[in-house]
Amino acid sequence: MPVDKEMQIIDDIMEKIITKAMKPGEKIPSENKLADQHKVPRITARKALTTLEARGYIYSVQGKGRFLKETSKPIQLHLTGNSSFTDKMKRAGYRLTTKNMYCNKINYDSKIYDTLQANREAAIYKIGRLRLIDDEPIAIHQSFVDQDRFPNIAHEGSQILSMFAYYRQFGYEEFASKHSLLSITFPTSYEQELLSCSSMVPLIVLETDCIDRKTKKVLEYTKILYRSDKFKYDITSEGSR
Repeated sequence: MPVDKEMQIIDDIMEKIITKAMKPGEKIPSENKLADQHKVPRITARKALTTLEARGYIYSVQGKGRFLKETSKPIQLHLTGNSSFTDKMKRAGYRLTTKNMYCNKINYDSKIYDTLQANREAAIYKIGRLRLIDDEPIAIHQSFVDQDRFPNIAHEGSQILSMFAYYRQFGYEEFASKHSLLSITFPTSYEQELLSCSSMVPLIVLETDCIDRKTKKVLEYTKILYRSDKFKYDITSEGSR
């Protein structure tokens, strides 16, 4: 099987980044130099560098070349447990802010309706919040809520920053989840704009339910999109630590 020269260049540079053989701010070899080193056309070297730039590892300065980007320290996030995202980030000492983006009624979706145990005629609302740490966008939280359970959600949803805080107004105090699904996707153009990332930055998708521990009522279906380059994901149960 022929060697993919473009991927070989990418792998060589990535190995230098991972092993810290290259430091943030260090200049990347030019297209011509990489082409000579790997005995490939200049266009192949250019494609490799363009890919690394799209993935967020390097950046260009016009007239000066490309440089290794300074990487921020990954945020450690517990994907399991029954604490809210807000509580987890505050306990860890991060400066978290939340922006409510919308509260929209959705069309029928069997997966969401089944999770919420809602009938087909039910009015389900999607509340979207953008999470930022140190003013940098890192996640999109989408909560799907049945109006039959929360009658004023159509009007109040656009003001909610914390769903758990909202539920506590109704006497729900302890929360749990029965099902969680983890997957990977790539951002749409709208998500790229919200999260300030390129199309090649993978997103970790966490889909789960939220249940009142006491009554066992399903309060919401949740879908969270995390920037994969901003987190370290801890899947250890919080209760076992």
